[in-house]
Amino acid sequence: MDPSKPGASALEIDTKPQPAYPPPVTGIPVGHASQYINENPQHPRHHQQRQLGQQAPWSSGLCDCGSDVPGCCLTCWCPCITFGRIAEITDKGTTPCAVSGAIYGLLCWFTGCSCLYSCLYRSKLRTQYMLEESPCNDCLVHCCCESCALCQEYRELKHRGFDMASGWQGSLQGPSGTVAPSAPPVGVQGMTR
Repeated sequence: MDPSKPGASALEIDTKPQPAYPPPVTGIPVGHASQYINENPQHPRHHQQRQLGQQAPWSSGLCDCGSDVPGCCLTCWCPCITFGRIAEITDKGTTPCAVSGAIYGLLCWFTGCSCLYSCLYRSKLRTQYMLEESPCNDCLVHCCCESCALCQEYRELKHRGFDMASGWQGSLQGPSGTVAPSAPPVGVQGMTR
């Protein structure tokens, strides 16, 4: 019996093929997920492909602050600058170093709880680079050992080829000073008359 005709049985109507719906959007990549893919192919550090859920270790330990003495000194005396640089690169240049550093400094000065703000960026950094959450929870790391956590994040970004002093835009520059293909066009004007 044809289901489109009157008098079709209920069994025939239920077995009619249903239209295919796309899978729900979950935000989880389907198939192989790669480690954070750097938009700049000229970076000295190319990142290996990783299976979904597999996390990489940090390039240095939490207490390896002495391996980068200038970064350690900067963090000890001006943590707002270290944090601002980390935040600018983690945000891919959308938030300038000065803005993030100022927010961090104000939170530190008025509340003493800047660690709650900086732990969000550690989580963001870990997500981008698929780093393991070690030695413990991100907020706990920042609350108990803020300076060491900032130093570790700073070293991690340096290890991945970023020029921390130049920020996001400076890191996109090629070795000859040319802008890499992934950098936004500079000086391109919108519509003109």
